Amino acid sequence: MLRIFIAVLVGLAICELGNLLTTVYLHRALAHRALKVTPWLTAVFRALIWITTGIRPRQWVAVHRKHHAYTDEPGDPHSPVISGFWKVQLANPYLYRKVAKDDEVVARFARDLPADRWDRVLFDHAVVGLGIGTGLLCIVLGWQMGLLAAGVHAVVYLLLSGSVNAIGHRFGKRPHPGLATNNQWLAWLVAGEGLHNNHHAAPTSARLNLARGEIDPGWWFIRMARRFGWVSIRHDEPRLITGGGARERAAA
Repeated sequence: MLRIFIAVLVGLAICELGNLLTTVYLHRALAHRALKVTPWLTAVFRALIWITTGIRPRQWVAVHRKHHAYTDEPGDPHSPVISGFWKVQLANPYLYRKVAKDDEVVARFARDLPADRWDRVLFDHAVVGLGIGTGLLCIVLGWQMGLLAAGVHAVVYLLLSGSVNAIGHRFGKRPHPGLATNNQWLAWLVAGEGLHNNHHAAPTSARLNLARGEIDPGWWFIRMARRFGWVSIRHDEPRLITGGGARERAAA
């Protein structure tokens, strides 16, 4: 029983690592250029994303930028307003893959992130990366507990990713214009991404907490990394925009 408990905890910890990598690197650094990351930390991020999620960064960036270009309008890859709450919450991986595999969409929205040699050799091969990550868990925990930890991580990570899009555009506070919402409880679980209304209001901000009492765990890491000189911030103060669609894409 103790081994199962440890495996579940390990799976949840890796899930939180995946959420941190997603929000800091894929979302804030790549998709919105809210911060720049040093080459060595970029290499670490790319490797960890590869073995924990199998995500190809340029595909993730393209899907997310399209979301900002057509927020809650026809063309949004994963809007609960367009597709329905439960489809986005439970089938978000399918909705993501449908757009991520469209070469024209990726070329249009992630033209600044062409595949490099490391992508062609390693990072474009999701199955290999996930296999390495799962294999490491099996070596450390034993094959049964390793597979359990990997399963917990995969299920929770995918459900939380769906929640950012589903809950984050349906339920919560809207201090700024738009249908995106803030949910502090969700922000705790996904390294700040639950402050989704704030993000749509200031997409190039490296921090997602804009008001007193809001907490963005992802910003804690960014602030620490900045002190060590690992990252640089695009704007010290958030720059609010009004409206959505093309205005958000232009601000990205």
